[in-house]
Amino acid sequence: MSAEAVEQPGEPEADLASSSARGGLWAALDGLRYGARSALSPRVLQGAAVEIGWLTTHLAMYPLGLVGGAGSRADRLTLDGLTPAQRGLLVGDVRAAGTPILLAHGIVDNHTVFALMRRNLLRRGFSRIHTFSYSPLTLDVRSTAERMAAEVEALCRESGSDQIHIIGHSLGGLIARYYVQRLGGDERVHTCVTLGTPHQGTIAARLLPWPLVKQLRPESDLMDELAEPAPECRTKFVAFYSDADQLIVPQRRARVRHPDLIAENVRLRGVGHMSLPFHGEVVHRITGVLAHLDEQVA
Repeated sequence: MSAEAVEQPGEPEADLASSSARGGLWAALDGLRYGARSALSPRVLQGAAVEIGWLTTHLAMYPLGLVGGAGSRADRLTLDGLTPAQRGLLVGDVRAAGTPILLAHGIVDNHTVFALMRRNLLRRGFSRIHTFSYSPLTLDVRSTAERMAAEVEALCRESGSDQIHIIGHSLGGLIARYYVQRLGGDERVHTCVTLGTPHQGTIAARLLPWPLVKQLRPESDLMDELAEPAPECRTKFVAFYSDADQLIVPQRRARVRHPDLIAENVRLRGVGHMSLPFHGEVVHRITGVLAHLDEQVA
């Protein structure tokens, strides 16, 4: 039930996946060659220039994220002190305005990567925004997803809400998907938005022997597990992927491609991996999606 915005051309996925059968070294070299070809395309080079600007800003903010996570209070919703745009969301759909949003960052990152998105969500009237943080030394997606499950339950108790939304960048999106698809998180998560998440793995992960990175390889046990049937999953997925993503190789592997999942894949042009949480089109699309809580498919 995937709704593709635009199909992205590229090499046959079977050819890329089968390269792993020739051994780790050859597979890594294949990934390096493919990545080099992608990196030299005009759109990627243009996106890289923008990426450098955002990365410089983010590096300046990064130390602030080491102090602690950012979270909003779960106070009772009122119109006091709200702008017209915020009042419009609250009056138009009080349930949408009050549904908690959990932000999950990528590997070796922290909540500051969502600074711009968080500000825009607050401006639109979303009042309950929290972050899920994990150590850059994390070794396993599954155990981190279990910790996310516990935090979601605590968030629901605190806010009094039965459901939340999750926005995950890179690895954060994969942790969220595992929680939703394999740990029963679809009962709690109405919409899961992912940005540059290796839903089908990335051959760039073959270049590093780190245990966590190995789980991101297309041929990993984790990817096999996520490909298993999930016939009763009710969460709606919205996956943003870009033709200029330097870390998801090939870039189309950031799409959700599962026959049992309700998914919309949104292709972007010229947006680098680290720029995705800052990109205006992405932020605008996310606020539009979350502003309308349609009924989930049973």
